[in-house]
Amino acid sequence: MHFVLSFVLALSTLVTAPVPPKPIGRLIDLGGHRLHINCTGKGSPTVVVENGLGDFSFDWVLVQRTVERATRICTYDRGGYAWSDPGPKPRTFAQLNLELHDALLRVGERGPFVLVGHSYGGGVVREYTRTYGADVAGLVLVDIVSEAQIIPMGPKHAGRIGEDAKGREIPRPRETMAGGQKSEVGGRTPEAGGRTPEAAPPPVEAPYDRLPMHEQQLHAWASALPAREDAEDSQREWSGEYFAKWFAQSQAGSLGDRPLIVLTRAHGGYADDLDVPGAEIERVRLESQRALVALSTAGVQEVIDTGHNMHLEAPDAVAGAIVKVVGLVRTHPKRDTIAGDAELAFRISGLK
Repeated sequence: MHFVLSFVLALSTLVTAPVPPKPIGRLIDLGGHRLHINCTGKGSPTVVVENGLGDFSFDWVLVQRTVERATRICTYDRGGYAWSDPGPKPRTFAQLNLELHDALLRVGERGPFVLVGHSYGGGVVREYTRTYGADVAGLVLVDIVSEAQIIPMGPKHAGRIGEDAKGREIPRPRETMAGGQKSEVGGRTPEAGGRTPEAAPPPVEAPYDRLPMHEQQLHAWASALPAREDAEDSQREWSGEYFAKWFAQSQAGSLGDRPLIVLTRAHGGYADDLDVPGAEIERVRLESQRALVALSTAGVQEVIDTGHNMHLEAPDAVAGAIVKVVGLVRTHPKRDTIAGDAELAFRISGLK
């Protein structure tokens, strides 16, 4: 009886434990606002993960724990997410790219980088490659949205993500906040990292319930922060401008000859409750996903029987694709800037 009671009390403590006040990783000062980044592992090229909407750095823990055995990997939170302060607006791809580029530079992470973009993050890493191409050696696109893809856009409407673009010129990105003011959210400080909930956070929904308990608590905490939704509103507003331009002109070869793996879920799961039949949405999805391979002359596609959140539902498959691209980068002719392949072969063998 004593053992059972002790076990129940220990479990209760685990479930109700407050979110730790300090961030996992580092907060990088970008001059008026800070970006949270968490880099682990050793080796080159360094993998950098760009999250989808509503996701955070720690949501990639299942993938990061595997990849860090093969090379260095950095996950981070965009401005307004988790511990990161809100950044300058508007939240264009160019703005997000500048902040990530400067954070990597200030934290001492040097290329070549393998960029991993999930969902919304796919467009971000594509634009990063266009802007900072000399730093990018390879990419993995994890069930991203293509400019030609039809997706649910409202309660009854489906369409392309750039169909409502206004043709606006993308503003020049900057690190300074409007009026030179510093970003402040809820009085958080570098030491506090964010508010600590007074009670246990509500249970997370699937597939986030596949995360370890600690990361589930972090996800519930970060999802409730008002700065995230504000940042995402601006991100959605401006992403369509990029997709409309890409749709208007073929993007084949825009990623050069960089190693590229396009991860696509096998089934979209669309119903006939929108103004476009589910079968047509699925046909266009599969067609546009195949077309993403042509972004690079060295692109390939892997279709996985999983849902959209592959990093949670099929983390081994995602990690495996990342390690494959790392291997291809290491065997690239530019060996003077890339670590040798013997170390990779040793580390990959340990993942099997």
